[in-house]
Amino acid sequence: MKKLGLYLVEALQAQGVRHVFGIPGVHNLELYRGLAQGPIRHISGRHEQGLGFMADGYARVSGQPGVCFTITGPGLTNIATAMGQAYGDSIPLLVISSQNRTTESGRGCGFLHELRDQCALAAGVAGESFSIRHPAELPVALGKAFSRFASARPRPVYIEIPLDVLAADATGLPLPEVVHSVPRPRAADLASAAAILRSARRPVLLAGGGAISAAAELRRLAEELDAPVVMTANARGILPHGHRLAVPMSPMLSPVRALIADADVVLAIGTEIGPTDYSIDLRADFPTPAQLIRIDIDEEQLSRGAKPLIGLCGDAKATLRQLKSLDLKPARPGNGAARSAETRRAALEAITQFSPSLREHIDTLEVIRAALPTAVLVGDSTQLVYAGNLGFNVDSPGRWFNSATGYGTLGYALPASTGASLADPDRPVVCLVGDGGLQFSMSELAALADLGGWNAVIIWNNQGYGEIRTSMISAGIEPAGVDVKPPNFAHVAQAYGLTYRRITSRDALGAALRDFGARRQAIILEISADEFA
Repeated sequence: MKKLGLYLVEALQAQGVRHVFGIPGVHNLELYRGLAQGPIRHISGRHEQGLGFMADGYARVSGQPGVCFTITGPGLTNIATAMGQAYGDSIPLLVISSQNRTTESGRGCGFLHELRDQCALAAGVAGESFSIRHPAELPVALGKAFSRFASARPRPVYIEIPLDVLAADATGLPLPEVVHSVPRPRAADLASAAAILRSARRPVLLAGGGAISAAAELRRLAEELDAPVVMTANARGILPHGHRLAVPMSPMLSPVRALIADADVVLAIGTEIGPTDYSIDLRADFPTPAQLIRIDIDEEQLSRGAKPLIGLCGDAKATLRQLKSLDLKPARPGNGAARSAETRRAALEAITQFSPSLREHIDTLEVIRAALPTAVLVGDSTQLVYAGNLGFNVDSPGRWFNSATGYGTLGYALPASTGASLADPDRPVVCLVGDGGLQFSMSELAALADLGGWNAVIIWNNQGYGEIRTSMISAGIEPAGVDVKPPNFAHVAQAYGLTYRRITSRDALGAALRDFGARRQAIILEISADEFA
């Protein structure tokens, strides 16, 4: 008899899954049947939230779904935060959980790990959720999950399997059938959009995280239209650092908003135009352009945030190729390089006036980029990252991502950077985290030590929740609960067997990172905010 747990492992292997992130427990043992004998590598987290973040970072860098195994009850509630971040950033996670036996679920009798409605809880942070009641339902659910990852907005998918069903006979079950059904925009809408773009004199492109896979196509289109490209935080690197049309500045900033408002045509690609990217006070007040064209794989998203004159529902790469084939060369240049340069200059000036320390943080990030030009930078909700989201760029897409937009969780960067390193072990990874945020998931240093990743963990130590302290003072509130004393990070590094260095200047940071780049190692670099300033 082939039990359903063994079938699951074989089905994941057939879909090209090579890593699974999980924590085994007595309530999900059947998920592990046959796993040790196959090619799928299991990565053990120290907490389900951490393993969910690891899978998130892995998915962003590998382009493949991050797959997680959890137990009933607390396993799901612990990983729900990671699912929420992945949902907000459209990251493909497949979370597979055990569930109490079918005769025990939902009865309220106090069974171990019992939740009133586990599937309903997961549904709030998943694009789709499935509760398997018979072995034959699992191939269907897996097929729908991988079809979604291949053809739609790639949000988390949750599948729960009761213990008795996991142990049931799955002999003869077919492998999941994956259907590739990517939406395509109507030819008439493409023609209308092309006509508008062709006549544009001051076009602007807005690039979101959904445009990462279409970076080459977007660059060619921008150069043909001579159009500035405003990149949200998740889109940095679509046009590389130094490109004449690149505007790697937050659309929150008034000079960038002015550029958008002045455009006669705005083409938005793969961006939900949400407040955490576009509004300084986190309200939905996107500046209304004269003519807005949107490209998004999610048809419902086309009418959220800002209603377009033309909505093109389709994959960003394919849709941009179709537009490019319609000869978009405008009658006269859009003076894009000059408009981009002036916007960059004015935006940096606005950042400096708003907060000189933010401008200094950008300088620090530029030291990191110069020392490690090929590195992936993974950030938490911390001051260095807030500054970078306002005005910092990298040299290729997918190499700057963090949890400071969208869901905005803490504790993300360390495990996500570990997952990123696992996905691309030949590229150095830099984790940017504050002393407060690190303590949300500090136990995942053990996973980093286990894997021996090429990771530099840069801790911005301002002795607690510095950004919240500043916000309290600005609001006229006497600070409370923000002076959370951090541990001795040198001792923490020693406990996990990791190299440690204390950094007191940008020159020292650059030297330490160049040394790190020359050797594969995991290292902790602690920056004391007071000393560094």
